[in-house]
Amino acid sequence: MPNIKINLPISSCCTPSNHSNNNNLPIAIIGAGPIGLAAAAHLAERGETFIVLEQGPQIGNNIMKWGHVRLFSPWQYNIDQAAKKLLSKHGWETPPPEELPLGKEIVELYLKPLANLPEIQPHVNLNTSVITISRKGIDKMKSANRESLPFIIYTNNNGTFQRFEAKAIIDASGTWGQPNPVLANGIWTNEEQSLHHNIYYGIPNITGIDKERYVGKRIAVVGGGHSALNTLLDLAQLKEADQQTEICWIMRKERVEDAYGGKENDQLAARGELGSRIHQLVESGQIQVVTPFKIEGLIQKEKRITIIGDSDELQDIDEIIVNTGSRPDFSFLRELRLSLDQATESVEILAPLIDPNVHSCGTVRPHGERELRHLEKNFYIAGMKSYGRAPTFLMATGYEQVRSIVAYLTGDLEAAERVELVLPETGVCSIRNVPVNQEVNNNPTLGSSSCCN
Repeated sequence: MPNIKINLPISSCCTPSNHSNNNNLPIAIIGAGPIGLAAAAHLAERGETFIVLEQGPQIGNNIMKWGHVRLFSPWQYNIDQAAKKLLSKHGWETPPPEELPLGKEIVELYLKPLANLPEIQPHVNLNTSVITISRKGIDKMKSANRESLPFIIYTNNNGTFQRFEAKAIIDASGTWGQPNPVLANGIWTNEEQSLHHNIYYGIPNITGIDKERYVGKRIAVVGGGHSALNTLLDLAQLKEADQQTEICWIMRKERVEDAYGGKENDQLAARGELGSRIHQLVESGQIQVVTPFKIEGLIQKEKRITIIGDSDELQDIDEIIVNTGSRPDFSFLRELRLSLDQATESVEILAPLIDPNVHSCGTVRPHGERELRHLEKNFYIAGMKSYGRAPTFLMATGYEQVRSIVAYLTGDLEAAERVELVLPETGVCSIRNVPVNQEVNNNPTLGSSSCCN
């Protein structure tokens, strides 16, 4: 029989319900990544009680899964200002603002020191998966006195089930663990799931620990964004050492040129260089391009995979690397009244501001608490998850989101309405395989890009 623990950090579960005591409850943050810990820093700065619930065994757990990837945005755009102030108070030295960190450096040099501060560390719960959230004593259907009731958060910590009460919730759990499937129609199939040993979602460490998995293999890379370009460049480097390695690039785009970007005409040299390098690899035959190609199915034949398209098929594939984005997980929020856009799965009011059919991240204006409200009062989704399936999210934008939310929740309405974020016109995103020394020294605007995923 599983262990059951009731964990109410402020109030007692045995005390009769007294809605006026909600103010004594903490604000719960789901996720101990950059946005969740930024929320914690802002709450600590304002003297507000909070708890952080992190599913993984360490701070920044999801980032460490792509820790080998170098961000395109320099340190100055990756550090929250309240977190910086709190860290500096304890003697932390800010990394050089124009340097480009690896994902693992974000965790080791910034997030872990932040989480270990005495103002934050006692309130962090690792290995704590949120199972479901509801209002105390009522389900989703009940409206009477709903807004006055505390939230109840049910969690699982290595088989021990805990229950937390909170007066507000900031869900900053992100979308990393929910990749989009390989099929063009967005549907997960049993065939794809049965081939999980041959499919990687994200950017594998091809030149590092994953090298042996891909060297000498026939590999299909699915996707047309910068994640796919980064993967292709790593595979091309692998192919230089072993010409038996074959690279197939599958996209839905009508023309491969659409994936190159501005190249030498791009206002950002590094981003243009990325497109130019991919173009050269395609022209030289190092990368086989298959586009437009909409994947309709996968078939395994004698340990190799056949990819079925809408008008053709690609045979004898050993490995598939999927770079088609991710989607949010709302399963544990089913008992809450959410306001979601049906297309983007983002916060409803936010949707027209971030729709990737219209916007790049450079044209998404800063926004805060007002745009992030749900029907469920005092519940917010912040960070990448607030954008749903849209890939136009910026880390700096997430910091502005939680700054505004925390200001609102602590009664500072003027600060909640105020916009405190200024971004370069073309945004700030991440990229890989840029020659760091050359680009950082010669291109002062390297942190700006219109790619976000």
